[in-house]
Amino acid sequence: MSLMLDQTFHSFQPLGINLPQPLRPLERIAQNFYWSWDPDGVDLFRDLDPLLWDKVEEHPQKMLSDTSELLLWQRAADPDYVAKLERFLARFDAYLAEPPRAVSEQVNADRPVAYFCAEYGVHTSLPIYSGGLGILAGDHLKSASDLNIPLVAIGLLYRYGYFRQDISHDGWQEEHYSNLFTLGLAIEPVNDANGDRIRVSVHIRGREVHAEAWLARVGRISLYLLDTNVDPNSAIDRMITGHLYGGDTETRIVQEKVLGLGGVRLLRKLGIEPSVYHLNEGHAAFSTLELASEFLAENPEKSFADAVEAVRRKCVFTTHTPVAAGNDNFRPDTLIACFSTEFIDSLKLNKDEFLKLGRANPDDNNEYFGMTPLAIRMCRSSNAVSEKHGEVSRKLWLRMFPGLADPELVPISHVTNGVHSPTWVAPTFQSLFIRCIDPDWASVARDSKQWMDAISCLRDEDIWNAHVVLKNMLIAFIRERTRRRDTGVKDTINERTDTTGLFSPNVLTVGFARRVAQYKRWNLLLSDMPRLLRLVDDIHRPVQFVFAGKAHPQDNTAKTILQELMSINHDSNWQRRAVFIEDYDQEVARYLVQGVDVWMNLPRRPMEASGTSGMKAAMNGVLNFSILDGWWMEAFNGENGFVIGNTDEFSSDSVADTEEAESLYQTLENEIIPLFYNKNEGGIPIEWVSRMKNAIATITSQFSSDRMVGEYLTKVYISRT
Repeated sequence: MSLMLDQTFHSFQPLGINLPQPLRPLERIAQNFYWSWDPDGVDLFRDLDPLLWDKVEEHPQKMLSDTSELLLWQRAADPDYVAKLERFLARFDAYLAEPPRAVSEQVNADRPVAYFCAEYGVHTSLPIYSGGLGILAGDHLKSASDLNIPLVAIGLLYRYGYFRQDISHDGWQEEHYSNLFTLGLAIEPVNDANGDRIRVSVHIRGREVHAEAWLARVGRISLYLLDTNVDPNSAIDRMITGHLYGGDTETRIVQEKVLGLGGVRLLRKLGIEPSVYHLNEGHAAFSTLELASEFLAENPEKSFADAVEAVRRKCVFTTHTPVAAGNDNFRPDTLIACFSTEFIDSLKLNKDEFLKLGRANPDDNNEYFGMTPLAIRMCRSSNAVSEKHGEVSRKLWLRMFPGLADPELVPISHVTNGVHSPTWVAPTFQSLFIRCIDPDWASVARDSKQWMDAISCLRDEDIWNAHVVLKNMLIAFIRERTRRRDTGVKDTINERTDTTGLFSPNVLTVGFARRVAQYKRWNLLLSDMPRLLRLVDDIHRPVQFVFAGKAHPQDNTAKTILQELMSINHDSNWQRRAVFIEDYDQEVARYLVQGVDVWMNLPRRPMEASGTSGMKAAMNGVLNFSILDGWWMEAFNGENGFVIGNTDEFSSDSVADTEEAESLYQTLENEIIPLFYNKNEGGIPIEWVSRMKNAIATITSQFSSDRMVGEYLTKVYISRT
């Protein structure tokens, strides 16, 4: 079955909501996430009831079911609203009607790319992601849709998603989970031609585990999500897809079996024959074993070595982790217990040979089974996600290639990550680009020279005024999100009873939002509290800070770091010039990357594989203030942001922390603060705005997911052999 046929295979299913006739197209629009990266699409739902839109956390289907009958009819009787809906619907239908591009003889509608990933951050209303990997995967799908590349995606539907974060009165992180099916998910069941649910099975722990598929529509892209919460599975098997990154090691193994083996089997049930399988991170590497098993079943006279050769021609792998410990590694006995003897036999391997596939050194019987070595071994190409990460990865996995002495000869290339600009550029800036550059500004941005010329012609006051609007919106959001009726006896920066005097739009605002992990160095800024508080308390040129991020539920060290940050309570202005926003997700991220003045990043080099939040900030004119690692090493040109330290090597981590903390403070004090507060008579910091324009001009093109997906297409998906 071709991808074109596959897209029409699942007919539109009305939601059963009693909408007025003029508004009924909203049902169909709500079932495709295309609305989420078109400002007019977002407005169609927000304008029904702005307060309710925030209350339902931007879930369009729940919005339609919960909006009052009176408001629905008021919008149906509003000719301006109906006209806006009809204009969007025409654009939406025209977008979807375009047939997939015939990219090459290899990649086309009949032979699409199959993209496998453990998490997808398409939108906050589909919360099956935890952080950067998922957001990157969601942006990959959106750009593949915009570029009209034939691609189908495979993932898992985690019924309880990733944890929601609450900060208690004493500053300690607490976690809770919600059943996603109570939220009004924009997904639909995948049925066969007879109307029956399509189901696959995977042998796990001595029994067959069944999984059904759900479809999420991401523009022109179909995202299929497998769900084990079905009959006749046992209670424990129903929870295989219960939580993202939850449970123990065995849970991780069986989840990845469902993703890898089940994902390939689902494609077969759908009649889709991919030209290439893209494994985005090692979680999906078991798919290569399923492909090998298939090959040997079809060619019983062949050997496993023949199967590897055949599988490698079809598979490509992206690694996102710069340290071996960050990759999935499993105890051999635990792994073997999760695979049936019959499956291992189908590969024409014994157990020892099977385990060697996941070892960097196949002869080391004490080495755990690693998903990254398995993927590198079974794929024709492997790539890192930034130029520096490529260098680090080649050194990291040199031991897999004992015949090579030079790490640069290790066959791991790089495709630097990018972000989907229509998703992350604020509507305020998009409106400016539409008015002053081109209605299809995102297409203009694909040409770096044309884009840079266009941005250079924008007026400084227009750039600054757009930023001021976004900054004021961020402050309003901060005041709303941190206001509580009931707070503890201890002052913390995540809750206040009165937020009217919290933050000022005239004060330099620094954002720091990321996962709470040791290498992210949350405590680097806090290493010299007297110096930090002097910056906060400065009468003429103060600084204010907004923080957000989650600690892993089992990482008490990270939770302690958060608690210490939350509870700083000196005789200073800290309590009104520092905030922590709970439950960091896409909604929070959009406010932050669009509204702060400076985006700070403090990773321990070289442990930032890429980093994409800074790209989103820069596209909105926010200036990066970062360690030279990951993507920032490629992006920084001396005028589009600021750097902390340099690329010197240090004798120890403690020395690095001391030196780079000093650089952080000196750069803030001597460069960033003076530049921001140096304003002309009209209140515009001309030199600062010049840097903002430089950031927008240089980073929007170079670090867009359109560029990234285009590189995957030409450098990775289309085989040169």
